[in-house]
Amino acid sequence: MDGAAGEIVSWDLALWGTIAAIIVLLLLSAFFSGSETALTAASRAKLNAMADRGSLGAQKALKLTDDSERLIGSVLLGNNLVNILATSLATSLFTLLFGGSGVALATLVMTVLVLVFAEVMPKTYAITNAEKAATMVSPPISLVVMLLSPIVAVVRFLVRVFLRILGVETDPNTNVLAHQEIAETIALHHSEGGMQKDDRDRLLGALDLKNRQVDEIMLHRSKIEMIDVDLPPEEILSQCLQSPYTRLPVFKDEPENIVGVVHAKDLLRSVDKLVRGSGEGLGSLEDFNILDVAMKPYFVPETTSLDDQMREFLRRKSHFALVVDEYGSLQGLITLEDILEEIVGEIADEHDIREEDITPAEDGAVVVDGATTIRDLNRSCDWDLPDEEANTVAGLIIHEAQTIPTEGQIFSFYGYRFEVLERERNRLAKVRISKL
Repeated sequence: MDGAAGEIVSWDLALWGTIAAIIVLLLLSAFFSGSETALTAASRAKLNAMADRGSLGAQKALKLTDDSERLIGSVLLGNNLVNILATSLATSLFTLLFGGSGVALATLVMTVLVLVFAEVMPKTYAITNAEKAATMVSPPISLVVMLLSPIVAVVRFLVRVFLRILGVETDPNTNVLAHQEIAETIALHHSEGGMQKDDRDRLLGALDLKNRQVDEIMLHRSKIEMIDVDLPPEEILSQCLQSPYTRLPVFKDEPENIVGVVHAKDLLRSVDKLVRGSGEGLGSLEDFNILDVAMKPYFVPETTSLDDQMREFLRRKSHFALVVDEYGSLQGLITLEDILEEIVGEIADEHDIREEDITPAEDGAVVVDGATTIRDLNRSCDWDLPDEEANTVAGLIIHEAQTIPTEGQIFSFYGYRFEVLERERNRLAKVRISKL
């Protein structure tokens, strides 16, 4: 009798011990699942800020995510170990209790328990409180990663070997570029209604400076206002005063030969000093030489990125540069304001001559100047015309048509309809564009 009672007590202890072990393993599974989600979903920017304020958990979380492959491998290894062990114990327990049907019953029960309590619930909490959860789990996860590192290293080696056999090359250091990831996040927030179009355009414009070149936004040489160094001083002074621009290039003999850049304020100071100091009044202008006040011209290659050019402007404390091609021929000019306008949009003052390059029509179409850049058109109309092959609307039409169109010709490509309204010599002056 005592032996039977002992067997019952031993059975009860084994039963409750197995149940307790399954519960502990489910808790560990929930810990691993939540840790994986928290550490991968946490914002590194927020963790950096918390680490700067002295949070040791945030510092450990940042260190863990530096090697995401090792982190994920360790967490998945631990998670799979506890899940498989919990399922095995449950299968053994249910087989003893219910016989042959225990296997199916154990599979059903463990699927529900793992799904609800070890996957969905901890992951939901981790996503909702990513940074807080990451700082809490990072100390124990650091210990797990350290303990499982040898096994994870072997697994990583085997994975690479099998992938290489299949012809797949892996690079553990390959990451999405930070600015590309930020750009995609901004676009997503805008598409979901969480960000205004103007805010999106400004942020994307700042991020895009690295990918765009000077020749895409420069003022073409055909539109540059210049001063002939051989003009009489009175005409030079009148031209500077009547011009809407503060800085004007100075050329000698031919427009390609730029010998300086004159600032209107420097010119007026020099004229004022000459007129007031000589005692001859305006008659002293005959002694004026514009090259005495002109600055040395600053030339930049047309392939310079806008980001590099902006940094160079700031370094040189300059706002004005002349753009040349690989042969040294003048192509246009660019200013610091031109680059800033790519970020904040059009900047106008009381002296600017306003020209509406994009005019909306009543039927939803727009009438644009052929020299309008595709980027400006896309930003204004929220369109997605490609600008890889051409910078301007006219350039895009000519590239696609493989000829210079005549007035009245109509083309359809990229989901838009282009109608040439005006042509001046070989230049497309006005184009009407509408969505198909």
